[in-house]
Amino acid sequence: MPVHDWTRVEAGLFHDFHNAWITELRNALNGGLLPPDYYALGEQHAGRFVTDVLTLHASRPNGAPPPLPPSDGGLALAEAPPRVRRQLTGSETYRQRRRSLAIRHVSGHRLIALVEIVSPANKDRLESVEEFVCKMVEALELGVHVLLLDLLPPGRHDPRGLHGAVWNEFAEGPYDLPVAEPLTVASYAAGPPVKAYLEHLAVGGALPEMPLFLRSDRYIPAPLEGTYQAAFRGVPAFWQDVLEGRRAQPG
Repeated sequence: MPVHDWTRVEAGLFHDFHNAWITELRNALNGGLLPPDYYALGEQHAGRFVTDVLTLHASRPNGAPPPLPPSDGGLALAEAPPRVRRQLTGSETYRQRRRSLAIRHVSGHRLIALVEIVSPANKDRLESVEEFVCKMVEALELGVHVLLLDLLPPGRHDPRGLHGAVWNEFAEGPYDLPVAEPLTVASYAAGPPVKAYLEHLAVGGALPEMPLFLRSDRYIPAPLEGTYQAAFRGVPAFWQDVLEGRRAQPG
């Protein structure tokens, strides 16, 4: 299913779809994609932020960090590099903004990764963009991996997309966003150094399979296309027609 032009509908409809996609991703991850002892929760508080999907590892009694996932529970980066067109490595010498934030789950289980689906509210003003970037940078600096899904076009406050705004914190010079493919899906391995695995697409393109990192050297493939389709099936028929061009955009 091609990615739709979500600017054709009001933000409230995208928010409804956004919530359904979160649920489908959570269900797919918990349905066997994550290794044993890992699990995903939707729309949880992580420190002072709310995130879309948390990937967590069940705490051991002694509080030890999680072991490497078993060979059948994830893909080793060295053996199966992600099939993406762009890979970036952050500069270890570039001065990043430093902030203090303890990201914990209320259960005490260890936070491994975040999945963030960008919504119109993340781009509606400069303060929203800055807060979003702050959350991403803080998570990565604390060793939490991130999968960023930005299916909305760049706006006045994020002219190179939200990945471009995030990557500005890890590399010098502006990020080069392809004009013909303004939508971005980005998978970040926290490192150090931080590495980004990127695909760009346009409205009408298919969602690629992206890595969701559990460790900097191990990941699972995130089922973006299948979960997007499942979530879209729940969109009301009237709005499906608008999004797919069978009905004129209201008003």
